[in-house]
Parts: sequence; C-alpha cells; structure tokens
Amino acid sequence: MRPDCNAGFAYAITKFADASLLISRKPVDQARSLLVRFMSKIQARKPVEIKIATVVAVAIILRETDLAVLDAAMRELTGGEVDYFDDEFAVIDVGFFDLVDQAIDWDALIALFKSYRLNPVAVRNARPGMEPHILAHGLSLDGNTKPRQEPAAETPEPEAEEAAMKPVVIQPVAATEAPPAAKPGSMIVDTPVRAGQRIYARGCDLIVTAAVNNGAEVIADGSIHIYAPLRGRALAGASGDASARIFALSMEAELVSIAGMYRTFDDGLPKNLVQQPVQVSLDGDRIDLRSMNPGVRS
Repeated sequence: MRPDCNAGFAYAITKFADASLLISRKPVDQARSLLVRFMSKIQARKPVEIKIATVVAVAIILRETDLAVLDAAMRELTGGEVDYFDDEFAVIDVGFFDLVDQAIDWDALIALFKSYRLNPVAVRNARPGMEPHILAHGLSLDGNTKPRQEPAAETPEPEAEEAAMKPVVIQPVAATEAPPAAKPGSMIVDTPVRAGQRIYARGCDLIVTAAVNNGAEVIADGSIHIYAPLRGRALAGASGDASARIFALSMEAELVSIAGMYRTFDDGLPKNLVQQPVQVSLDGDRIDLRSMNPGVRS
C-alpha cells in the first residue's frame, strides 16, 4: 500500500506544478492591466485631505498669573466637580492685563487648566514679546483678534470693579474669529444628534426636531429650540448674547449654558421639570429653568 500512496502523492505534486506553470504563463499585458487598475484605486484614496472646519472652544480670560489664586478661582467656578468641563479646547486670552512674559509659567499654567479638563490650544491678544514663548509651548497664536486698546481713565462702576477682580472668567466662544451677534434666520437639524456629535449654529438660532442624545452637544450664537428630548448639552448665546434662551420639549439635559454661564445636573433635574417642556434663560449670573406649564418653576 505504501508504494501506491507514494505514487499518488507524486502524481498530485506533478499536477500542482503543471497548474502553477499555467498560471505563470498568463499574458504580460493582462498582468499589467491588473496592476494599473490596482494602482488607480490606491491613487483615488487620497492619503490626506485638508478642509475648513469650525472648532468651538472656551475662552479663558486671564486676569492673574499667580497659580494658587487661579487654582482657587477654578475650584470655586467648578464647585469641585471633576467633570464640570469635558476636555474642551480652550483659548487663553491675555489681553486684560499688562505683563512681561517672564511672569507667566506656561508649563504650570497649561497643566493647571488640564487638571480641570480644559485643553489650551491657543493664546489670543498676546504681545509680540510673548509670541516665541507661546509657540515654544505648543500653543497657537489666535491672530484674528486685535490687541485691546487701553481704555481711557475713568472711575470704575462698582459692578465693573468687582468683575475686574476676578482672576479668571470662562466663556464658550469660537476658537477662530469671534462670531457676530445672532442674526435673523436659523439652522434646522432634522436628524438625531448622537453621542460625540457637536453642532454649532454660527450667528443664528438653532432648531432641532429630533432628540439630542447623551454625550451630544448643540451650540448656537442665538437661541436653541429642541422639539424633542434634550439629553445632552445645550449652549445658547455662545457669542455672549445674554438674552438667548433654550427651549426643550422634554428636559433631560446634562448641561445647559447661556452666554457662558453653566448649570449641570449631576444630581438630577428638579423633579417637577424632568421630561417636561422647559425654557432656560439667564437671570443675572444665574441659570433659570422655567416650566412652560404656567405656575411651575424651579
């Protein structure tokens, strides 16, 4: 039996060799045609593309360089909540005070804001002497804003004086040129806004007719109207319009903001407002939630 088996094995090897030889005899022009088609497919897939994109960031308006003072101010601002910010990009505005660059410890300053889940990516209103040091620390220069003009000397009003003493102010703004005030018109979104998505209505109101899911973020320079459940984050008046409002048919939000003032709901919404139609507005420096059912208010 073994000789027969060996003979069969040898026969199989011979047939395989014959088949391989036939394959190797394919015409050269056919092989070339296959290669050309393959290369054309590779070339159709561009290795890199550059497109214009709108990136929304928060502006850190710096009025102090003492890290201990800034840390205390950030703790007060966030109320000790570790997830008050969600790894947003940040632009540091240094145009509110007169500094020499040696007074800024950029490494420590960046580390401080990162500890509060803010990621500085650029500096605006930097004086010329600061620019090499800023670039050396991996930050970009926001060149779309002009240096602030020194205001004429005048007696400060009490409210202005109190604001000037705050070492840091956080506001949501566009990382590129500051958008204009809200104009007539609106952006309409008819599909659900899913986790990880961010929609920005520049210079207008935003209307969403589908759900804004957990982990999603909708932003508008004007007001935001959501005719469906709001389960994610909504930031109206992003360019500083304190009169902007947020309207939600079913209030289940993670965070709402008007003109830079935030309110989170880690401990839940007021019971009388959960899954109810709600209007969000800014009352001074406080976010006000009001049921659109008369007589019910948080």
